[in-house]
Amino acid sequence: MENLKPVLQVALDFPDLHRALKAAEEALKGGADWLEAGTPLIKSEGLNAVRELRKRFPGVKLAADMKTVDTGALEVEMAAKAGANIVIILGSSDDSTVREAVEAGRRYGAEIMVDLIGCERPLERAKQLEKLGVNYVCVHVGIDQQMKGVNPLKVLSQLAGEVSLPLAIAGGINSETAAEAVKAGASIIIVGGAIIKAADAEEAARKIKKAMETGVPIPSESYRKVGPGEVKAILLKVSTANISDAMHRKGEMKGIKPVVPGVKMAGPAFTVRTFPGDWAKPVEAVEQAKPGEVIVVEAQGCDRAVWGELATWSALGRRLGGVVIDGAVRDVEVIRQTGFPVFARHITPTAGEPKGFGEFNVEITCGGVKVRPGDWVVGDSDGVVVIPREKVVEIANRAEDVLEKEERIRAEIKAGSTLSEVLRLKKWEKLVG
Repeated sequence: MENLKPVLQVALDFPDLHRALKAAEEALKGGADWLEAGTPLIKSEGLNAVRELRKRFPGVKLAADMKTVDTGALEVEMAAKAGANIVIILGSSDDSTVREAVEAGRRYGAEIMVDLIGCERPLERAKQLEKLGVNYVCVHVGIDQQMKGVNPLKVLSQLAGEVSLPLAIAGGINSETAAEAVKAGASIIIVGGAIIKAADAEEAARKIKKAMETGVPIPSESYRKVGPGEVKAILLKVSTANISDAMHRKGEMKGIKPVVPGVKMAGPAFTVRTFPGDWAKPVEAVEQAKPGEVIVVEAQGCDRAVWGELATWSALGRRLGGVVIDGAVRDVEVIRQTGFPVFARHITPTAGEPKGFGEFNVEITCGGVKVRPGDWVVGDSDGVVVIPREKVVEIANRAEDVLEKEERIRAEIKAGSTLSEVLRLKKWEKLVG
């Protein structure tokens, strides 16, 4: 066990079996060693997913991620009889559940891997699990934790050298971090998204396996989680549709449309409240806002312009990120020539008057959405969405996850399926009555 050669385990975290089987076949061609029936797959398809994987790939070591927290013996028996070589249970389980799982594993010929996800003292728990007789310990940072930037390599470094059991690692591992994980002491590299979201899972697996074998990280533009310093780059990469999905269909400014077609905008908000038709404060905001900030104006939907060509040239000179106006703009032909991101409710030839009513950097409402100073504003051809400043790292990562998942679906459609066939829509239609 201690000398286990590092292996690549592919977590098939699909809700549909047909997609899992196809990705598994591709990943094995790319050099993957073990397969894992992920928890979403088991919850969706039941242990029939394990049976089908065993039937399709009889010589491959197969893990069932049961995430067992109770009835350890029963669930290990069920998974082992379905064809699992390894049954994954939770480290947060009571010791009695772990003991029962270990005994059942010995009886039915299955190894026990324990997932430390959610354990507050992972090293202490790993040492306890070793005494209880488990076969593997998995350092796992869950998807929701990954979105906030939690790194499993930091946890792995705490356990390496302190526990004699083979260590597995899971949680956003890609071709960049797989080599680091092996060097840090992991024997089992568990990869989900970086393979199963890839348009070509075979090539994705091949890259990761190469990085594991050579110890040389292979740069990856995708399948990684970012911190605050990379947020803007990600928000410019994804679409407002991706962000809307990531925010559970929230954050959209109603009625606010792009004035300049084909431009992308992302930046923290500099908020302005002005009297309807009063363009003084929006124009003065150009001098107050910092480079990269997006001026967001609450003009109460007025159809007299509070922004035009000259304000746009001023904003360009100050290197601002864009402007969003719940009101009107004019001089659209010239604004479009500048390429500066402008979003508004109305277009009109008629300007308002500069009276100077209003204020800066206060909470406003624009397009029906509350916007605070520093909240992130993203705009493209679909419209504008607002991301609360305290959630911007998480939402940026979740939006990229949406984009990456669509890459795999797009590839399956291009291979001859339809969207309905790929997603098995009829299976998932809500039953009434």
